[in-house]
Amino acid sequence: MRSPHHITTHPYTNPYEELAALDDGPLDEFLHEDTRDGPGEQDERDQAAAQDDPWAPPNHRRNGRRRRRGRFAGLPLALKAVVALLVLAAFLALGDRWALLYAERRAADTLKDRLHLTAAPEVEIGGFPFLTQVADERLDSVRITVPDVAADRISLAQVTATAKDVRLDTDGPTEVRGADVPHLEGDVLLSFADLNRELGASQVTFTGEGDNRVRARGTLPVAGHDLRLRAEARIVREGDRGIATHIAGMRLDIGDLATYRPGARASQGLHLSPRSAERLAKETEKAKALLSVPSVVRRLGVPDSLVRDALRSEAKLTELTGTPRFAQRAMKLNLIDLALDHPELLKRLGFDPALLDALPRLTRPVLADQLSLGFRLPEPPSGELRLRDVRVEEDGIRVRLEGAGLTVGGR
Repeated sequence: MRSPHHITTHPYTNPYEELAALDDGPLDEFLHEDTRDGPGEQDERDQAAAQDDPWAPPNHRRNGRRRRRGRFAGLPLALKAVVALLVLAAFLALGDRWALLYAERRAADTLKDRLHLTAAPEVEIGGFPFLTQVADERLDSVRITVPDVAADRISLAQVTATAKDVRLDTDGPTEVRGADVPHLEGDVLLSFADLNRELGASQVTFTGEGDNRVRARGTLPVAGHDLRLRAEARIVREGDRGIATHIAGMRLDIGDLATYRPGARASQGLHLSPRSAERLAKETEKAKALLSVPSVVRRLGVPDSLVRDALRSEAKLTELTGTPRFAQRAMKLNLIDLALDHPELLKRLGFDPALLDALPRLTRPVLADQLSLGFRLPEPPSGELRLRDVRVEEDGIRVRLEGAGLTVGGR
């Protein structure tokens, strides 16, 4: 009989050993039944895995290059040849363009030096390819644009010319001594903007009026006074290489006091303005000064009796000077003539003596020269250069240019 205090002990078992024993049990055999290796196969795979390189992320870029090389390697030989020819043609075209740009720059520098230009012209050589044209010593076309060409008092804003079938005088493909131009066409532009800037000392602006006419408006400084200038100019061709300007309607306004028109005719000279003549009826002192000079009274054609009554009575004076006929006669007086004999009279009428002394020197030729827009092309060393078809446009005066038998450079 066992004592109630007797404790039965069982041998100790490790739970991990029991789990390990299950590894070779029936369950494992069932799960790996179809992947069971033959003798030695598992060992061979373990050895191969041990010899492999350590794991690294895949390089997609390298794989893409391999795929691309694979694609190109698979192209037919004829297609490869076509691609190679296209690449070669691209390189040849690029080389031809580089040679063209070099030739255009070299030609521009040469023209600037030989024609004594202030700026290098723009040279555009047409036709393709360029190198074969040079080898044949012939260019299909050459377009030259020369800015800012000096011409007498003014500058031509732009001269543009295009030459066809230019024959080259070469010493090899890299050395061009000269060229023969059988025919040339272009135009010459005389810009109003340039005219306004170059003739800006008188602050005169030019605008096109159509029908080959130009309007001049601005101010002209004379003896310390800024006189308003108005004139009309007609542009005509003069010979084969010149442009002339015919000035008409010239007048200088001295405020609202008087108007000066240069010339010897009766309508020309210095005359009171309509407003100034009308003010004589209100400015009695000026009217009396004018009627006190017998030579002025004779020119006005006023009877002596009326003049005597007007000098004695202001009412009679107002009655005389207030008539439209008196104002019209006063406006016909040439004040330049009066200034020679009666300078004090003109001074009382509000004229500056220095201005009266300077105005007679502003003759028509002097003013016409200041407003002249004419120019003349230089004589070419060979061949002919002519101007044709003068046109006044919105931006300036444009003249067609023609040339034949011209030579640039020399043999």
